[in-house]
Amino acid sequence: MSLIYLDFNRTTPVAPSVIDAMQAFWTTHFMLPSQSHVHASAVNEAIENAREGVSLLLGCDPFEVVFTSGGTEANNLGILGAAMICRAGGDSTDLVPAYPCNRDEPAPHALVAEIESEAVLASAIQLRLLGWEIETVPCNSFGILSTHEFQSRFRETTRLVCLQLANPVLGTIQPIRELADLCHNRGIRVHCDATAAVGRIPIDVNQLRVDTLSLTAHKIYGPKGVGALFVRRGLDLHPISFGESREMGLRAGSENVPGIVGLGAAASLTARCVDEAQSTLSELSDRLIDGLRSTLDGRVTVLSEHCDRLPNTIAIEMGCEARRLQKAARHIVVASAQSNHPPDEMTRILRAIGRTDKQIGRTLRFSVGWTTSREQIDKAVDLLAEASECLSL
Repeated sequence: MSLIYLDFNRTTPVAPSVIDAMQAFWTTHFMLPSQSHVHASAVNEAIENAREGVSLLLGCDPFEVVFTSGGTEANNLGILGAAMICRAGGDSTDLVPAYPCNRDEPAPHALVAEIESEAVLASAIQLRLLGWEIETVPCNSFGILSTHEFQSRFRETTRLVCLQLANPVLGTIQPIRELADLCHNRGIRVHCDATAAVGRIPIDVNQLRVDTLSLTAHKIYGPKGVGALFVRRGLDLHPISFGESREMGLRAGSENVPGIVGLGAAASLTARCVDEAQSTLSELSDRLIDGLRSTLDGRVTVLSEHCDRLPNTIAIEMGCEARRLQKAARHIVVASAQSNHPPDEMTRILRAIGRTDKQIGRTLRFSVGWTTSREQIDKAVDLLAEASECLSL
């Protein structure tokens, strides 16, 4: 039996058109754009075309796109790069280095949502080591952030807020625009981790009004090891890697040319397909939910079901232990919590919305993608129903 892949929020296959676009840049066009040769100009042109592809996906100008090694580095740069130029004594345009923070001034304060990604939380830990005060903001039982909760935690020294556009486990979409407006009214920078949302829903950074926004190629049918950071025009960041300057002075080292070309091709493909794909993904998700409910006699609980969610993402508490269910239905690739001590990302997020460890142990995260078919959904439902029946005997 062929594999049924339902873990597209973790990673996606590279689209054939993306592979084709990258191919020549491993062989024919292997030079670096900085080389002083006429053939290097084709490489530089390809990089700028890729930058334009990402800008079309995000609704920004090409010069506002900085290529990185992935979503993790993009988050690191968006957060730490901002922290290194913001100090507590002025607003976010006060370009005084704060690395480490000046002890004669009050410590800068940052707000980080409790259900952020590991990359964002790890960046926040680094901020704390630099002398920042870090405060985590809880969400409600559906995984939604409260604008009132955020606003009540603002201080005179708040300089940075980190917000996730959509949660990769629950699929919940946050009220980013409303939160960003509240922040900007107080001169606070807003970094948005959009790695789980890009390609699932349309994104316009001007509508979101965030200052920086991260994405990664491998979640939009592009290659691994490359991503991008949107940096709003006029915003200053400090580099966090050092060496031969690249990417408008924000990165060091040679460009991953094939990866950048692949990201550009994936972004262009996504920009063309995201609207149509959104309805298809929603239909497949509904089909999966309906199928499981009908075959398992209602022994499933869909988390955050009636919230604004990504069209492809479903977290479901099953009637038996998730990891045993995965083993029994081994032809299905789906996500479950893997570690309680220390908690992995899925465990941490589910605990944050008040789920018990027993409930977490029964939860599967399904995420469908562009290559998922109705037939695969129906087969997955049958396999899970059969496995559940066997485990309940």
